[in-house]
Amino acid sequence: MPEWITVLALAVAALVLLSAYVSWRAGRLDRMHTRVETAYAALDAALLRRGAAVLDLAASPALEPASAVLLGDAAAQSRRAHGQGRAARELAESNLSRALRAVVDEPGFAEALEWPDDATADVFAEVEAAAKRVMLARRFYNDAVASIREARAGRLVRLLRLAGSAPMPEFFEMDDEPPAPVSP
Repeated sequence: MPEWITVLALAVAALVLLSAYVSWRAGRLDRMHTRVETAYAALDAALLRRGAAVLDLAASPALEPASAVLLGDAAAQSRRAHGQGRAARELAESNLSRALRAVVDEPGFAEALEWPDDATADVFAEVEAAAKRVMLARRFYNDAVASIREARAGRLVRLLRLAGSAPMPEFFEMDDEPPAPVSP
């Protein structure tokens, strides 16, 4: 067999392997972008659930009026920030976390959970669970963003523009520390 046929066969094999690798990388980036979008949808849902649970807590007659107003205002601001930019939403959600911790840390809050014929303790348990889900959803989302940013930083990805026109995802930075557990 002539030598040029061997060289041509090796070149074709190398080209096939390279194209398979590039195709795999592009598919991986697409799956990672889908994962980021799914994680953001889960974070958005968790934030909305937490806001609704805090509004229910603010409506409880067991809370002091100042605490109810503080929680209601912070929850309403987080709802309004839902349609605004990311920076406004991050700030509003952080404010809601701080307001929730401030109300829970008040001296009379544990007694408010013991009101007879009132579901305040159940509502607060829902708020606690929702706050924990927000913390987990945000961490999962930020982990997905870190993974895709690392994958998109590679030379081959940048050189061949494997990410296409997809925007670079941004981290969601907020104060997501849940309130301390309260025992009635």
